[in-house]
Amino acid sequence: MDAAILEKVNTWLNGHYDDSTKDAIRKLQTDNPKELEESFYQNLEFGTGGLRGIMGAGTNRMNKYTVGMSTQGFANYLKKAYGDTEIKVAIAHDCRNNSRFFAETTANIFAANGCKVYLFEALRPTPELSFAIRTLGCKAGVVCTASHNPKEYNGYKAYWDDGAQLVPPHDSNVIKEVEAIASVDDVKWSGGEANITIIGKEMDEKYIAMVKGLSVYPEVIAKQHDLSIVYTPIHGSGIMLVPKALEAFGFTNVHIVEEQAVPDGNFPTVKYPNPEESETMSMGLRKAEALNADILLGTDPDSDRVGVGIKDHKGKWILMNGNQTAVLAFAYMMEARRKKGIAQPNDMVVSTIVTTAMINEVAKQNSVTCYDVLTGFKWIASLIKEKEGKENYIIGGEESFGLMIGDKIRDKDAVSAVCILCEMAAVEKNNGSTLFDKLLDMYVQYGFYLETLISITKKGMNGQKEIADMMRGYRDQPPTTINGSKVVKLCDYQLQVAKDMITGATTPIALPKSNVLQFFLEDGSKISARPSGTEPKIKFYFSVKTELKSKTDYDTKHTELESKIKGIIDSMGLK
Repeated sequence: MDAAILEKVNTWLNGHYDDSTKDAIRKLQTDNPKELEESFYQNLEFGTGGLRGIMGAGTNRMNKYTVGMSTQGFANYLKKAYGDTEIKVAIAHDCRNNSRFFAETTANIFAANGCKVYLFEALRPTPELSFAIRTLGCKAGVVCTASHNPKEYNGYKAYWDDGAQLVPPHDSNVIKEVEAIASVDDVKWSGGEANITIIGKEMDEKYIAMVKGLSVYPEVIAKQHDLSIVYTPIHGSGIMLVPKALEAFGFTNVHIVEEQAVPDGNFPTVKYPNPEESETMSMGLRKAEALNADILLGTDPDSDRVGVGIKDHKGKWILMNGNQTAVLAFAYMMEARRKKGIAQPNDMVVSTIVTTAMINEVAKQNSVTCYDVLTGFKWIASLIKEKEGKENYIIGGEESFGLMIGDKIRDKDAVSAVCILCEMAAVEKNNGSTLFDKLLDMYVQYGFYLETLISITKKGMNGQKEIADMMRGYRDQPPTTINGSKVVKLCDYQLQVAKDMITGATTPIALPKSNVLQFFLEDGSKISARPSGTEPKIKFYFSVKTELKSKTDYDTKHTELESKIKGIIDSMGLK
């Protein structure tokens, strides 16, 4: 074993760590030296969004000590940033194994550092944590969750006083303070328990009232209150609030997928608790089909992502991708507000650079300003903060099955998204139509865009290097053609430069640095490449488009676009 790794192992075996942790390390020494190496070869990185990793003993694992040292660093920065001002922190957690323990550990450390802590009584959706930060006037917040990752993972999302995840300069400053914690002996583990207040029902009621206030057409819901809705929380925190929020909206015909209704960090009915996955949503799809329901919705463990199932033009149940869901929601909020007479001349919407450009076209034709930001809802929230008092934010979202409706929260919110999507289905049903019919109408009006995402996983010590090498190759030797179409523009967000590949001219990109490359082709296609910030993956986003003159041409054009995406993938060797 590498000497540096062995030194870390011995530090844990000889330091102030509990006996169960030391026993786990000794067991790995005997039974699985390779796993021991993986557990200690690096420190679990406190990135710009916090922590995420496999649970277990070691510096590269989620455990009491990595969580504790991160919390102490965060607390140290808060005290530097706010001085003598009272520091209030809200803390929540999801259904994952150890999430409650990590949340209580976090609460105890902040409290021991003199912070006033508001700890949710039990699991709650992540968006309610964002709402609570703003409602209680907190300076920061933490939610213990690994979102949609497999059951072996847990995580720690860090928030600032606006209810959004950390952005510059706070993200890098917190990271520096976390890295400065040299030992678990630097952590104040206890001593401030009196500073902790337990919160729950009262915050739930305020949050649900906020969500209800997002409704544009409550009178239509009153007519279509029996819209047949199937909902699955996928063993997660959505069960705490989604049914209550739907009831508050006025829906009376909600069917829960009972096999997935009980919170369980082992996620016994699915491989991945991710509503993007058809296997994960299969129980819901079967129930929706059996009931001849109008819409199916599923939320991930911390209820910030939403998956949507609807019937297509042939009556077959399908899952929409994140871009389709976003386009429908963006269009609804813009069009419905205009028809209702509540649209404002300074309305704005926010998308991200890897999300379908169809949103930009919808906004253009509805005379609404659309901004594109980097991937991640913290950047949407940052723009809202920048434009506050000057422009009126309506909705933001991205292809990763996330929507943020209204400005009372500053992170993606599947609870409000479920309610608005059901309202959209009710409006269409009231018009004798469906959400899929609406999607086809939009393709005719705005252009037919089709998107696909490929994630390539590279685990372990070599994985990061392989991903870095892939990005370096695309950056240093970009392709000149892809699938027979010329690359006409290359956007490098790391270098903050857009290059015209025909003339060689460059223009600056006015967004923060990010390791993203985008290739724009002569035929209108767009390919984006970016390493994931939360998983050992590199993601490739493909977007193609064509004209759809009539809804009857949908199947033919869809096949053409699918073939084009396949050609691009094959051309890039990404099978």
